[in-house]
Amino acid sequence: MKIYTGRGDEGQTDLRDMSRVSKASPRIEAYGTVDELNALVGRIRPCGHGDVDEYLREVQNVLHVVQADFANPDPDEGDPAVRDEHVSTVEEWIDSFDEELEPLESFILPTGSKPGADLHHARTVCRRAERRAVALESAEDVNATAVTFLNRLSDALFVFARVVNQREGVPEESPTY
Repeated sequence: MKIYTGRGDEGQTDLRDMSRVSKASPRIEAYGTVDELNALVGRIRPCGHGDVDEYLREVQNVLHVVQADFANPDPDEGDPAVRDEHVSTVEEWIDSFDEELEPLESFILPTGSKPGADLHHARTVCRRAERRAVALESAEDVNATAVTFLNRLSDALFVFARVVNQREGVPEESPTY
């Protein structure tokens, strides 16, 4: 596979169905931001906590599916797509880790250990990816489950950050007003 083709030199790119769109289109913004999130998750992994690392690896795979899903304006039955099971899995992770954590009583600052702070950063990029996906969804047909997945994933990344910080003995800090 050749890395460069020159096909994008004039600000256009190919979607999965080989249709051409502007690189500034909502579809490209959505899956490009998911790509950024995926790269950020890759920088965090390994974080030193085996269960979190395992979940982050699975997250990266599903994010790749989200990208394929968003890059496909006219999906067929066998095409990659985010499914309800992906959302359910993330919810199970959140519930499992929630049992390990003290209940939240206030907002917390996105800080902590290196992997904890990095997971908070990933959460904010995930929220941006979700906003881009919602903008896409308002303009074109997309798999709504993929948008839901991003929403749930941002919650999971928040919980992962809290768990990692707790395991590393870093206390949570609340903002002062």
